[in-house]
Amino acid sequence: MPTSAEKTPARWESLPSWLLTQTANHAHRLVAEAFSSVGARGYHYRLLATLEEFGPASQAALGRRSGIHLSDMVAAVNELADRELVERAPDPSDRRRNIISLTAAGKRQLRQLEKKLAAGQDELLAPLSPEERQRLTELLSRLLDHHNRRTGTPDEPWR
Repeated sequence: MPTSAEKTPARWESLPSWLLTQTANHAHRLVAEAFSSVGARGYHYRLLATLEEFGPASQAALGRRSGIHLSDMVAAVNELADRELVERAPDPSDRRRNIISLTAAGKRQLRQLEKKLAAGQDELLAPLSPEERQRLTELLSRLLDHHNRRTGTPDEPWR
């Protein structure tokens, strides 16, 4: 049992911002653990999913679409290329640029990551009914959309 020195101040416990932050910390941990169990990271999922949805792209375009900063893109693409989950090929229209594409092994890895992600979501939302999960998702989407519009932030995947 926590002592009074370890307990969260009551005035924080009902603040939506504090609740969202604490829940986001658990969400991040659950997803990171799920992905690491198959030797992957969140960037890997984002890149593989972006390639599957939009097709081959330059590293710069892939970074913009996936919301991954260019400085992190090179390392993430290198990791995926080393595991033969993506391929790099020179862009025929500009030999200075590489085009990244998803391999068959990358598609299989993406399916595995999607299963791990679904299990993490289930664990995170375990105390909620299917209807409550849907409603929570709707409310969070509405909040995010509102703040993205206010700040001019484009709809980007997990930052």
